[in-house]
Amino acid sequence: MTHPPLPPALSPSPSLDAGRHENGPKRVVRGLLVKALLHERHDRGMTLEPFASRCVRRGEVHELVTTDQWSDQPGARVDRVGFLGFAELGCGGVLDRGDTLLLGGEPVGTVLGFDGCHLPNHYNILIHTPRLLTGRTLALVPETPVTFVPAPPDGGTGTKR
Repeated sequence: MTHPPLPPALSPSPSLDAGRHENGPKRVVRGLLVKALLHERHDRGMTLEPFASRCVRRGEVHELVTTDQWSDQPGARVDRVGFLGFAELGCGGVLDRGDTLLLGGEPVGTVLGFDGCHLPNHYNILIHTPRLLTGRTLALVPETPVTFVPAPPDGGTGTKR
């Protein structure tokens, strides 16, 4: 199966830890897509939680949502969203603002933050992308590998010079 090309990944979102150097190394969080979603909304009204990170457990299912809006303000309203789908996590770990989301090994965008409107059922994990993406635009199917790669500690792109 051939997937359409992904847009170029953005630079990581600024860390809310910027300049404090509090974050050490962490594991990559991996999982699998369990359901693709195909729609987008321009009036969703999600709210950016005031947390730069969230702990996740093996076996949890969370929703992956893209947005082309960017804010680092807790409580910011996020209306423009594209729905990728639901992912079951294969290991526990910590997701941080600025981590890169890979789908099928390809970079999609960076973690912007979290919306908790569906808790305790699941988080909406908000992914900043250059344009709204959905499960349809990326031709996502169940069992697509989902990977959250830690942002480089220096806030750079993670490439060696």
